[in-house]
Amino acid sequence: MSAIEIAGLGKTFGSGKQSVHALDHLDLSVPESTVTALLGPNGAGKTTTVRILATLLQPDQGSARVLDHDVAQEPDTVRRLIGLSGQFSAIDENLTGRENLWMFGRLYGLASPEARQRSAELLDLFDLVEAADRPAKTYSGGMKRRLDLAGALVAHPRVLFLDEPTTGLDPKSRLELWGVIRDRVEQGVTLLLTTQYLEEADALADSIAVIDNGKVIASGTSDELKSDVGGERIEVVIHDTAQLGAAREAVARAAECDVEIDERLRRLTGTACDGSATLVQVIRELDAANIGIDDIGLHRPTLDDVFLTLTGHVAEPASAAADDSVTQEVAS
Repeated sequence: MSAIEIAGLGKTFGSGKQSVHALDHLDLSVPESTVTALLGPNGAGKTTTVRILATLLQPDQGSARVLDHDVAQEPDTVRRLIGLSGQFSAIDENLTGRENLWMFGRLYGLASPEARQRSAELLDLFDLVEAADRPAKTYSGGMKRRLDLAGALVAHPRVLFLDEPTTGLDPKSRLELWGVIRDRVEQGVTLLLTTQYLEEADALADSIAVIDNGKVIASGTSDELKSDVGGERIEVVIHDTAQLGAAREAVARAAECDVEIDERLRRLTGTACDGSATLVQVIRELDAANIGIDDIGLHRPTLDDVFLTLTGHVAEPASAAADDSVTQEVAS
């Protein structure tokens, strides 16, 4: 069963020349107990999609269902099933961590004793016990992010939406949060994750949907998307710049492909159609031509290559700026 089903979803902000089509007939299916990453540049429609699924926005067209409940027709039911952690923290920095989680619990409809018990469980889970009774404004960025995610889990959601969950975190805090996310999925939670960190999508997601201009332009596992971009590449760094021309001929002859040259790095790159067999042949050709090699290897396409091929540009670095900032400005 699919935890999330989106069909023909459309959303436009503004009107006339000022209108922005945030979503354009977007389709997406997310199986239960899996992680799906929405990958795309700023303004692609990722945050708008999450806001509609979380019942914070009404779509203009199409449908979206969470655990078989229509988000537009049954918003109260959907809200009882989901948790949301947005790009910007929802915590009250003047309250302590414990008070914040108790407040989240009460907002989710938990009785006060149950909210206190759940707060204690989550403070322990997110390694915040020692800071539980300190004001949240004294927390580090990573601690605040963990507290915000804990708040999204107070009511035991079956579906969790994380919008740029690790933006601004240092590498250690990011890895810690990845561990918590993996643990939630192992417990049966379905996760829809938006991110611009390609390594995050690679590390966490069972499937990836690449969004651009409000549409899903490609989807699949990380390996499937990389395979669609192309096969393995062979990269050679030679010792002497003066031999670049001869090396290019040798590599092209062995790999039977066009070869790109980076003169500054003394590097040649071409397609390795037969993988390791091509690598062996290139080494033989270079050795026969007495061309010294500093480095040589096979490289699979990365998600950066996928992103560049599909969208025409490299992934923008994640920042504190909202993903759909343009559409949000128009909407306001």
